Amino acid sequence: MVPVLFAATTNLACAKSGELRIRVIRDRLTLAVAGHPQVYLYGRIDEGAPQRFQRLVQSGRISPGSDVYLSSREGDIAAGMELGRLIRNGGMATHLGAPRKTWPGAGHSRTALCIDACAYAFFGGLYRWAPSGSDRLGFTRPVAGSAQARTYLQSMQVDPAALAAAPDPTPGAVAWFGAEPLEKVGAVNNGRLPPTATYDIASPTPSLDLRQVDRKGEHRLTVTCRPGRTEVAAYEKVGAYRARQIAARGARSYLQLDGRTVLPANEGVSAEGDALVIRRDYPPSDLVDLLFAGTIGAWVDGRSAAFRDGFTIHPWGAYAKLKVFYHACWQAAPWPPREKGTT
Repeated sequence: MVPVLFAATTNLACAKSGELRIRVIRDRLTLAVAGHPQVYLYGRIDEGAPQRFQRLVQSGRISPGSDVYLSSREGDIAAGMELGRLIRNGGMATHLGAPRKTWPGAGHSRTALCIDACAYAFFGGLYRWAPSGSDRLGFTRPVAGSAQARTYLQSMQVDPAALAAAPDPTPGAVAWFGAEPLEKVGAVNNGRLPPTATYDIASPTPSLDLRQVDRKGEHRLTVTCRPGRTEVAAYEKVGAYRARQIAARGARSYLQLDGRTVLPANEGVSAEGDALVIRRDYPPSDLVDLLFAGTIGAWVDGRSAAFRDGFTIHPWGAYAKLKVFYHACWQAAPWPPREKGTT
């Protein structure tokens, strides 16, 4: 099937020289595989780019939640920020991505370079994927060097001070940001928002509610501490019909801590309203492993390897609250120490 392509003008090839090119791919195959339309922004980010982008949003050609791929080495900083605001208002995701060689104005390089105005537009993504491969993001001037830039980054939940901690580029050079530094300061989230944790530690049975939103929806884990046992429940909203289907087809459910399977069982899965729920009695002495894992997963396997459903929470941003909850559990229902050699 030939992709259906939309652009800011009737024919993308007629885009004026020096203008940002916008190409939207929303054919059935793309929507089936990626789940969202793909929007490519490449070339110079000119002053009129935000207005052309907004017209496409208003027409429905660029829809909420789209994947936006950026590749631009120059342009107007204010226009880049305005593009970022439009991207955020639409709950869109941003990636670095070069246009196809066959597209007008694409050039010959398959490496996406996102510099200055493009970088600010990139930070507008609700979900922001770190650069991969040879793609690169950077600045030719000090990051957040103006009050406007600092205010913009703060509005996008990006810490301007953390970005500015990188060495200033020398005149005419580009300060590049790799995936690891961007992840470390929270400037990219790779498809998931920071986790949230709330707790009730005043009750005789302290309880925790840990949640994380990603592009697939909201995932939830609850923990309740009682004398002699800890109750854990994982919730995935999949819709009432699908929840019943998964519960009926599931042959085994389990938790995973940092990829390690724990508490596998052939029961403990149910459909409750629009959510699939996995429940376990968790050993209190092992609670430290659960709360301070790098990743916490909850999964259901079918009778064949082709069937698997579940989610993974990355609780790294909630460790301070998890620590408070852990100590409250210990005070409410102390447990004996683990035997030596137990992991």
